[in-house]
Amino acid sequence: MRSRAGSGRNPDGPRPGQAAPNRSRTWREHRGVRSQRRRPPHPLLRQPAHSFTELDISHIRHGVERIVLSVHIARLAKDALQSTGSLLLIGGTGGRRPTAGPLISAVTAAMPVLARSLALELAPIRVNLIAPGFVDTPLSAAILGDGLDARREQLRATLPIRRVVGPEDVAALAVHLMTNTAVTGATFDIDGGQQLVES
Repeated sequence: MRSRAGSGRNPDGPRPGQAAPNRSRTWREHRGVRSQRRRPPHPLLRQPAHSFTELDISHIRHGVERIVLSVHIARLAKDALQSTGSLLLIGGTGGRRPTAGPLISAVTAAMPVLARSLALELAPIRVNLIAPGFVDTPLSAAILGDGLDARREQLRATLPIRRVVGPEDVAALAVHLMTNTAVTGATFDIDGGQQLVES
């Protein structure tokens, strides 16, 4: 009788009568991260409340979790990245407007401070923050719904760059920050000048 190792058959393969494993799974599924389509917008991305008294406790938790998650990622990055590595955090510029509401304003203000602190804690790993304004993505489309086209036209007419910022613009900035070894602890706005024309 031949041993399993000498049978020429993969010992981890299917046995007779067993279905072959599905090898078409994506990397994300293999890692246990399954895509969740048609998810509702994150509470921080919904229309903000204008006073703390109007904030639901779950929204406050989401705001705090945004900071906690960034710190947790940084802790993992310290052991996972090489000394020449780069960690990029993603924030935003919307919370700098007085009308943004207290929760979004607090999270927006906290992210640049966190990036500067982590740049010292994780050195020589570099830490920077990208702060986008409106970016034309499927998430923006889901949030704005029927108002998406009107928002695009408004931005094209008012932004100094006369076009809408796209995900490729954010990606180009990310690549630059990952490869420029002289930059750390900085916040980079990428909004096409949106803050200059909207208050």
